[in-house]
Amino acid sequence: MKDRIVVVTGASAGIGAACARAFARVGARVILTARREDRLRDLAAELLREHGTPTLALALDVRDKVRVQAVLGGLPPGWSEVDVLVNNAGLGRGLDRLHEGSPDEWDEMVDTNLKGLLYVTRAILPGMVARGGGHVIQIGSVAGREVYPGGNVYCATKFAVKALSRAMKVDLLGTPVRVSTVDPGMVETDFSTVRFRGDRERAAKVYQGLKPLTPEDIAEIVVWVASRPQHVDITELVVMPTAQSSAMLVHREP
Repeated sequence: MKDRIVVVTGASAGIGAACARAFARVGARVILTARREDRLRDLAAELLREHGTPTLALALDVRDKVRVQAVLGGLPPGWSEVDVLVNNAGLGRGLDRLHEGSPDEWDEMVDTNLKGLLYVTRAILPGMVARGGGHVIQIGSVAGREVYPGGNVYCATKFAVKALSRAMKVDLLGTPVRVSTVDPGMVETDFSTVRFRGDRERAAKVYQGLKPLTPEDIAEIVVWVASRPQHVDITELVVMPTAQSSAMLVHREP
């Protein structure tokens, strides 16, 4: 992975930040994108200090189609030939039943998890095809494989990510560009805090009584997926904590 250029969306925290650190450790050059520019600057400084890794930090909201195309479609010399794209940016909002849900929250999830992924991929993928190489890795979810109470629209966006990944694999047949999806179960990040609009007490209860996955667990897997020989494509990979057997079935210690 040394000197390969890796774009990570949603790199300011959680799985995205962990992926950036993991790729930096193996010598990749990382393009960090997220909305929170201050966190990106801090992470870029950390990667340079800890690993001597050159980074490019770009404040970017993946929902902004025009800016995504302008920024990622116009990367500066030395950064434009992207080898790996990690589509990580995403979020969940609420656990309301569909008939009680907020259309504004639906829009936020669809615009980020689905349309944002499309905008970013559309900006990066043509270059991979033209150069004859590259790898798109989606951070999906077990919520893209089975629905759960209150998950309605969030699950729908993650099912769509799975479908898009499979469709991309078909569209790219005959090119060397690889497409992979990593679908985690419960990972302890700010995801639940965001879902519950900053209610940290409620968010903490999601992970009580069990040992969830960590962002570093997922990042290690993502780097492994990206590091396979060119003829090997890990198309779909599901990873869950040992204490979890499905989206809704978990074992909690008393």
